Amino acid sequence: MGDYKSLTLMLEREEDLIAAAQHIVRAVETRKNLSSNARKILSDLGTQLSSISKVSKTNRVEEGIGKIEERQEGIGEIEERLSIVQDKVMNWEIDESMIWDCGSEEADEYVKVVDEARRLTQTLESLCLSKDSEESELLRRAHDVLQTAMVRLEEEFRYMLVHNRQSFEPEHVSFRSSEDDVVDERSIVSFGDDSVDEVLQRDSISRGSEEFIMDWVHPSIIPELKCIVNLMFDSSYDQECTHAFISVQKDALDDCLFILEVEKLSIEDVLKMEWSTLNSKMRRWIRAMKIFVRVYLASEKRLSDQIFGDRDSFSSTCFVEASRVSVLQLLNFAEAVAIGPRQPEKLLRILDMYEVLADLSPDIDALYTDEIGSHVRTECQDVLKRLGYCVKATFVEFESAVASNISTNAFAGGGIHHLTRYVMNYLRTLTDYSETLDLLLKDDNKEDEVSFSPDLNPVSEDDSASGRSSRCVSPAALHFRSLASILECNLEGKSKLYKDDALRHLFLMNNNHYMAEKVKVSELRTILGDGWIRKRNWKFQQHAMNYERATWSSVLSLLRDEGIHYPGSNSVSRTLLKDRLHNFYVAFEDIYKSQTGWLIPDSQLREDLRISTSLKVIQAYRSFVGRHINHLNDKNIKYNADDLENFLLDLFEGSPSSLHHSHRK
Repeated sequence: MGDYKSLTLMLEREEDLIAAAQHIVRAVETRKNLSSNARKILSDLGTQLSSISKVSKTNRVEEGIGKIEERQEGIGEIEERLSIVQDKVMNWEIDESMIWDCGSEEADEYVKVVDEARRLTQTLESLCLSKDSEESELLRRAHDVLQTAMVRLEEEFRYMLVHNRQSFEPEHVSFRSSEDDVVDERSIVSFGDDSVDEVLQRDSISRGSEEFIMDWVHPSIIPELKCIVNLMFDSSYDQECTHAFISVQKDALDDCLFILEVEKLSIEDVLKMEWSTLNSKMRRWIRAMKIFVRVYLASEKRLSDQIFGDRDSFSSTCFVEASRVSVLQLLNFAEAVAIGPRQPEKLLRILDMYEVLADLSPDIDALYTDEIGSHVRTECQDVLKRLGYCVKATFVEFESAVASNISTNAFAGGGIHHLTRYVMNYLRTLTDYSETLDLLLKDDNKEDEVSFSPDLNPVSEDDSASGRSSRCVSPAALHFRSLASILECNLEGKSKLYKDDALRHLFLMNNNHYMAEKVKVSELRTILGDGWIRKRNWKFQQHAMNYERATWSSVLSLLRDEGIHYPGSNSVSRTLLKDRLHNFYVAFEDIYKSQTGWLIPDSQLREDLRISTSLKVIQAYRSFVGRHINHLNDKNIKYNADDLENFLLDLFEGSPSSLHHSHRK
């Protein structure tokens, strides 16, 4: 009916035009000044226009009727074809099996049917059907069939992504083991824990295990996935298609975090954690971050490109939306660590996290190149900055903690203090991060801030001795020297708790020697320099000499000849001689009793001090007894020189003993 109305309107418009032309002719004919010949011509033209009008109207009516009949025949054919397509689509809706599981022939047939539904729908849309026409109902029916098919394709798309997913767990890293659950005691010790010898060893993963791009789904399924994508996009169902992909791959990446044992934790959860638990989770994060970015994210990007590669903007959008939540989950943990308490034991782990994230930043930038990925890039850089600031703040807090470490009692035995072990092993481990520390600490190194001791002066004896100036001292070296000097000042304060000067010097000798040796046999030597080592060697040698003076000066004075002669005579008084020798034995036994309980942990230093002491004491004893042997008998000589020499070998073992219980004779 609508077609006939259109034809009528068209004919009416044509008649109006001819009538207007005839009217013009008649108006012109009425002009008086026209010649008879002109009037005849105009009269003939009017007759011809009238004739044309009749013929044209007849032809147009016949042509319009023909087109209407042709169009009706085309719509009838479309309706017939749509019925066939609808039956096939609905048959698959009844069947519970997945189409692509039934073989390639079934899948190809279904694709052809859906494509036919798409083309029929587009043909009907191109006819610009009236909203109230009978044919418009056919268009709605076509849309329903196409939508049903698209829902099924989306379901098939999801199913194929999930059930053809290939699992992957890094070969060189065992994430599912109890190893990570063991508390790393070396990294959580306090200054007062005398079990600490090493602070922390860095975690490492072979780079090869980090850079393996896998096939998320079996390669053979990629063409079929692309076929579904193309069909859905051509049918204007691109949003449904991309949403399905994003949803499935979000879950896939979430599963990856589960494999890597990364938990979903809020910032509050992290801030409330005990250090032992947090330490374990930081270690897992360090390893998981490498694998997640270089394996899982890289593989996810590849899959997005494979499926949506012909549509670059969609490929990027799908990748970003699928991965963003998982990446931000990892970054949120790092942010929580960065804003947490500045505890010294965290510094090494935070440095590991900083270096890992700094190393991965170019990878992340390369993965999230478009504007849609800018949020992830920005968040990564922000977290990296927060970790860097946390490193600086924690290092300064560590210096303060060392400076404020106060003891109320003298350290038993005068050995190497726990604080010395902790700080020096800490510094030795920090050498692995010297380049990073140079970058992060450089803004804090100002001469007017260095005030703990003369050693902090950028141009110190250590530098001048090695011919270096402050210009070539790195920021890390300045902070290391600062920390070492803070430690020395603290040890000086602790040494004053000893009532015995000899033990005070032994304590300082042990600790200065330990510091020098730690630097000498590690990368600290490169950072602090040989001049620093020489100065500490000189210090511990001075304390060794002061120890000997404080311990043996008064004892050795008993082995001098002054005061053992008769008044006004050169003759030796046997009584005074025996008293003098007796007092020497008493003093020696007292020293033996106390100093067997003192400790020199380093075997070479212990042996050197024993030899030095023995040379002085035994030589003085032999000389004294040898000079006065004629005035002494066996009862007067309690120990011979060999006995005393053997007794000196018992010193500095850390186990108090008494000569009265000695088996030596």
